[in-house]
Order: sequence, then C-alpha cells, then structure tokens
Amino acid sequence: MTQVIAATDGSDAPIDLHALAASAGIAAEYVIPYGRDVAKIDLRALESSQHVSGGGASSPHYVVVTAITPTPFGEGKTTTAIGLAQGLNRLGQQAVLTLRQSAMGPTFGIKGGAGGSGGARILPAERMNLHLTGDFHAITAAHNLLSAMIDNHLHHGNELDIDERTITWPRVLDVNDRALRHIVSGLGAKIDGVTRQASFDITPASELMVIMSLATDLSDLRRRLGRIVIGRSRSGEWISAEDLKAAGAMCAVLRDALEPNLLRTGEGTPVLVHTGPFGNIATGCSSVIADRVAAAGARDGGYILTEAGFGSDMGLERFVDLKCAVSGMHPSVAVVVVTIRALKAHSGRHRLVSGKDLPEEMLQENVDDVRDGAANLLKHLQIVRGFGITPVVAVNVFPTDHDAEIEEVTRIAGDAGARVAVCHPVTRGGEGCLDLAGAVVEACQEAGEPASSRPAYEPQDDLRTKISKLADLYGADGVDYTPAASRLLEAYEQGGFGHLPVIVAKTPLSLSAEPGRKGVPTGWRLPVREVRLAAGAGYVYAICGSLSTMPGLPSRPAAERIDVDLDTGQIVGLR
Repeated sequence: MTQVIAATDGSDAPIDLHALAASAGIAAEYVIPYGRDVAKIDLRALESSQHVSGGGASSPHYVVVTAITPTPFGEGKTTTAIGLAQGLNRLGQQAVLTLRQSAMGPTFGIKGGAGGSGGARILPAERMNLHLTGDFHAITAAHNLLSAMIDNHLHHGNELDIDERTITWPRVLDVNDRALRHIVSGLGAKIDGVTRQASFDITPASELMVIMSLATDLSDLRRRLGRIVIGRSRSGEWISAEDLKAAGAMCAVLRDALEPNLLRTGEGTPVLVHTGPFGNIATGCSSVIADRVAAAGARDGGYILTEAGFGSDMGLERFVDLKCAVSGMHPSVAVVVVTIRALKAHSGRHRLVSGKDLPEEMLQENVDDVRDGAANLLKHLQIVRGFGITPVVAVNVFPTDHDAEIEEVTRIAGDAGARVAVCHPVTRGGEGCLDLAGAVVEACQEAGEPASSRPAYEPQDDLRTKISKLADLYGADGVDYTPAASRLLEAYEQGGFGHLPVIVAKTPLSLSAEPGRKGVPTGWRLPVREVRLAAGAGYVYAICGSLSTMPGLPSRPAAERIDVDLDTGQIVGLR
C-alpha cells in the first residue's frame, strides 16, 4: 500500500513530493517541484520505460474508465477512477492514475470545479482548477502566437497569397465568453491590420491541446506543430504553420508544458495530470506522455488507470482509435461507470435539464425504469467488447438510490456476462471501492496481455468509410452529408489527408445525434453538416448537429461564489 506524507484533508500542510513520486516508481532526479504540493516530471523519466503495452503478469495492467451514455450531470467517471486507484492501493497494489487537467472556463461557469469530490478527489483542489503549473496558459499563448503571425502575414503583403476567407485558425481563451464566438478583427486604420471575420474558442478546444495530448516527445511535438493547417492559398494550396515559420516559436513556448504534472488523491495515491482536450471535437483523454511516464515507473503487475471522456461510443472509441494507436499501450480492462439516475433517464420517461435539480419522481424507487434503461448499458458493453476489451461494470451509488434498483442493475450486468461491483467513491473513498478494485484485479488477471485493441475502422479506409463504420457503432442506419461537407471530404482526400483517423463530433447525451433520444435509438441517420481538418493533431472531425467551441456563462455562474479568505489567504467557494 502506498505510504505518502500528504495533507489528505485539503489543508496546506507540506507533502513529500519525492516520496509521492517514488510511489509511482519515478526517481527523485526527475521531480521538478512547482511549489510545495505539485511537481512536474522531467521527460527523461521516459528513458527508463520498460513497458509498451498493458496487461499480463509481467507488465503493468492498463485500465481505462468509461461510462454509459451520460446525463447532463455526469455519472462520476473521475470520482470512480480516483476511488478505484485508492481501492487498489488499499489492496496492496501499486496504482498510478492519469487524468486530464481541469479548465478554468467551466470552473467559473455552470459546472464548477473538477477533480473529484468527497473521498475521491485530487489535491490540491485549488491548483487543479486554477492555473496548476501554467500549461493551459502556455497553450493559449502558443495558439494565439500563430493567430498573430497569420494576421501579421496578411498585413505585410501576404507573400503566401493566403485566401483570408479560408482561414480556420481562431484565437483562444480559457474563459467562457459567448461574446467572442464571432468577431471582426483588424478594425480601425490600415495600420491596425487586415479587417476580417474571426472567432474565439475556449483553450481546451484548441488543436494545440490535442497535439500536446498526443505528442510522444519534443521532436514529435515540433513535427505536429509544423503540420498545422490554417487555411488555403488563392490557388488552393494548404497553408501550414511551418509555411508561416511559426512552429519553432510555438514549440519554444510549449516546451516545459510537455512535462506532466504530479498531484495526489486525498488518500495519497499519485496522479499524473496533463492536458485537457475537449471531449466533443477531440480525444477527451489525458496525454500519451503521462501514460508513458506512469508505465516507465510501474512495477510488474502494477496498475495504470486512466479515463476516457463521455460514454464508450465517443470517449473510449477515440481512446482506442487515436490515443492507443499513438502510444502503443492497449488496455485489458475497461471500467464502465453506470448510475441509477442515468438508467432511469434512458427509460425515456424523464427529462433532465443541465443546471436544474433531478425531477422528484426520479428519486422514487422504480425498478421498471432501471430495467428499461439498462438497454443502454448493454449496448455499451457490446461496444467495449467490440474493441477487444474486457468490461467491468461499476455501479456508482448515490444516497438517493434504492437497494432494489441497485440489485436490478447488478443482476442485469451479471446476466450479460460482465463482472460488476457496487462502489461508493465520494462518500467512502478507497474503502468504498474495494469490491470494484477486487473485480478489476480479477478481470486483469483473466484477460491477460492484449496484443492490441481492435479499432473501429482500418487506417486504409477512406474518410467516408470511417465515418460510416462509426455510425454503425452508434446504431445509425446510415450517414447523410451536406453538400459542403461532401466537398470538403473530397478536398481532404485529394490533399493527402484521407489516411487520417476520424472523430465524430455529436452530442454525448445520446447514442444518436439528438440529445433527447435516450436508451438505444433506432431508425435514425447520422447527419454530417460540416467537416474540419486537424492536420497537426492528425485527424479529421465530422460535426453532427449544433456545436459550440466557446461556452457561455450561465445566469448564476460559479464565479459568483469564489473568493479569497483575506485572513488565511485560502481560496473559498470552489466545488
């Protein structure tokens, strides 16, 4: 069991960062303290890596946490992952958790802080949610440097003959600010630049965030930055960041941000927190480098745990088809998080609204709703197994759940051939996840070492075929393209981008493209209205339905309750 001197109550008592790193198998020479409770890990730690795949008795086990189709409230993947890591430690197993970094925008918006809750949380919470070691600021600066160099190139004669109407590179900011979604830049005199329509995205939606999450080392980062496509010339040539001579300076800004951050759970389990790409238009996973650092230090038979955003149809698929394809690490087991409230929602009898309390009737015992909504769980078990991964169902229990409902979902999952465990990460921490930890240990031992995960499509498939196979995975009857999307797909194929993976940007609240369709929708087609290229990150994404990459603040943003206690200097109001 990991023993670390840590402030488990969230106080500012000092911790031993070197002891924390040692529990993850990371030597003291690679620990770069950022204050007294957070450290970065030198990338030289990767040189000691002995493992390139998960599973098996002679290498660390690689476990990914996913979920069924979530409600707007989320089903607790992060808290379950934290609780599971702590539970494994309590069983005497070495466990290292890798997670995405929280963005400040949602922290001040409707969602509030991230990083777990109660007995399953990341410490220090205020640093996890505000700045951490400045990685997001570096990504914001590097992204906007390229934006500035694009406009500067236009201003000083436009040697590359960029067609400004084709520029797809926005500016970014880690604040929810709807007023910046559509702007006009360059207003004023001629000396103030070229006037053109432009936009802002939130920093997690930046292509640089995905590039950072997928880069395997500094050289790979530099190559990916150079491949970024910002638009086309008037003759139709693709214009890259390398063409603008911007990639080198961007890499310089991002160099230190490529190092993962070491934090801890409330029970002292080591956590590598690194990058935070958007879940809808990107991978929604923490970085390849963080996982590789964890693998470098993991003992034989240890556990590397990570999380994939949203449900298995979106997050796990991208985890397999993009992240695992880059990292070479392949999970033996996927923990599928399910909640009673999500199953009731998938019965189709209830309407949940983000920012509002659960309907009172959903708090009443209703086994029929749970049984009917379980079709969604069974679909996700099918998806997980389709990737060649063994599922373990984690029933994340809330105080309003009823014993009969918990027993019903446990029976259904068991009848489907899955291991299932009831867990209480928020209220009981690692102790409340011992059954889940035991189920994961058994599943990993039984699964053995996977040669590789089975992808949803083949690399040689053309872009339309890849999209079609993903539509099949969701249960669609086919795919419909707008004329504009069809033209761009053809242009990407002709431009040499047809070999790239595909991400389908759709609602995470349904297996379909319509958030109101619950359970396992039938009789629908996937509507692709737009496609975009992320050449540096290395994929094409198809946009289905409405999509906003710059959130707005709600009527009562979480920022209103955040302040600083002037007597103690402590930040208050984060949750």
